[in-house]
Order: sequence, then structure tokens, then C-alpha cells
Amino acid sequence: MNAAQSSETSNIALIDDPQAKREAGRAQANRDELTERIAQTIHQDGTIEPLQGLHFNRSSSPSECVHSVSSPAFCVIAQGSKEVLLGSDRYQYDPMHYLLATAELPVASQILEASQRQPYLSLRLDLDPILVGSVMVEAGYSSSCSRAEVKAIDVSPLDANLLDAVVRLVRLLDAPAEAPVLAPLIKQEIIYRLLMGEQGNRLRHIAVLGGSTHQIARAVDRLRQDFNQPLRIETIARELGMSVSGFHHHFKSVTAMSPLQFQKQLRLQEARRLMLGENLDASSAAYRVGYDDASHFNREYKRLFGAPPMRDVERLREAANG
Repeated sequence: MNAAQSSETSNIALIDDPQAKREAGRAQANRDELTERIAQTIHQDGTIEPLQGLHFNRSSSPSECVHSVSSPAFCVIAQGSKEVLLGSDRYQYDPMHYLLATAELPVASQILEASQRQPYLSLRLDLDPILVGSVMVEAGYSSSCSRAEVKAIDVSPLDANLLDAVVRLVRLLDAPAEAPVLAPLIKQEIIYRLLMGEQGNRLRHIAVLGGSTHQIARAVDRLRQDFNQPLRIETIARELGMSVSGFHHHFKSVTAMSPLQFQKQLRLQEARRLMLGENLDASSAAYRVGYDDASHFNREYKRLFGAPPMRDVERLREAANG
């Protein structure tokens, strides 16, 4: 979605709509408050978890592309902007939009706008499938989910009511006696508003059994657990009750990559972690994540991270110490 076009359209609509003006004013006040509260809570670049399942992130400069594994989460930016890559798909968002992720997938992300004067400030709320399921039942959506597959990540406009709930959750940082009682209620409200929004069908797939998206979620879990083992597409497809071609089609529809690409990214990310965190050399890390050929590993590593393994690790260590 083009945020500039969306903003321009909204501004035109505001000219003759007093209620829309009030809503826009309320939303802007909430965005300003959210920015201020996150900035007051996290003073240095990095990530903290001030409430269980609620994470704040701050960065004083744009970032390089960071590879990680997403988790089911609702993500809001208070200041700055960010881009997330899933396979060949790109998702850019800012304070006017939120990102919803509904599966554990290898992604790459990059902070686009940030400075010392106006740092990038964001929050991530982890989404518990059990809580999503209970809110669905209370809302009467236990059996209304489409059986079609949906992408596991997308970006949508952040409406005033959803933003208001986010701000009320963050305000609880100043009310530690109230937080244990009110935080679960506000989290339920946020999930409810997400279910009612344009990404509701995506969110329902976290908890709903049945449909190809749930089957692909099982395959994703299997691949994550056995990423260092040979990939046996026929076996996985048979266990899911799918043909090989059907499995490929549905897997790519949800994850934006083939099963082989998915496994490759998981292996390379784990190898990078082993070299950084456990001081393994490239050959040992390659073997640990399932590569038999070190030169093949080196080529694929450079293709994903932009440099050969040890040079990439040295660069990361220098950046961390600098």
C-alpha cells in the first residue's frame, strides 16, 4: 500500500467531514502520546520487554537488512518507518499502518527512517494462539474462517480505535498495580479489533483448525524443527494429505517462498548464529546445519548475507563493538 496516497485521500475527505477531523485529531494525539511514552521508557537503542509479551524497540539510525525469524505478532511504529521482506514480497509500514505476522517465518527487515533527533520507535505485541482462539469464540467467529490460504504477513492502515487500545496498554507502564488486571483485557480488545479489521481472516488462521493455511503451519513447524535434516517433500505432503504440487502451491501462497528456500534460510540463519554466538568456524557451522559441501554453503551464505561467512561474522562483531 502507498502510504502517501492513502494520507492524501484521507486529507481530502477531512475537508468536509467534522467527525473525520475529530477522529484524525484524536489519532494524532494518540500517536504523539505513544511516541513520547516509548521514548521515555527506552532510552538507548535496542529492545526491551516492559510488560509480558510487549516489546519496545529504539534505533537512532537506519539499519542494514537484519535476518531473523518472525513470530505471531502485532507490530506498530510510533516514529520512523520499516520494511520487512518475506521471500520476494516487501512490506513497508509507518505510524499510519500496522504489520500483522501470523507464523514463524524467516524474514529480513530494515529500519528506513531514524535519526538521533527522531529515533525509530516501535512496539511489538506477541499474539498467543490460545488467547486469539478464545476471543474468536467470544466474538462468534469459531466457525466462520475461510478455508483459503492467506499470506502470513501483511500491512494495513492503523485505525483510531485500534491505536487507542494500544496507547491504553502502554499507559499501564505507569500503573504497575493495575497492569496485571487491565493488560489482559486490553490485549483481548486489541485482538478483537484486529479480528474485526481487514486482516481478521489472517489472524483467525492462528487459532482455527482446518484449511490449507493450518496445514502449512504444521509444515512450517516441522521444517523449523528438522531444518538440518534432508528435505523430504513427498513425506511431508503425504502426511498433510496433499499432493506434492498442491503442497508446493499452498506453501508458497502462505510463506512467499518454496519449502527448499524456506529451509535454506533457516539453515543459513542458524549457521550465522553458531559462528557469532558459539565461535564455530564456517565448515563446522555448515555441517551442524545440514550442509555436506562447505563450498556450496559458502556460496549460498554469500548470496543471502552479501559476504562470505567469516568476513560477514567479522563485520557483525566490529559493528557490535563499534
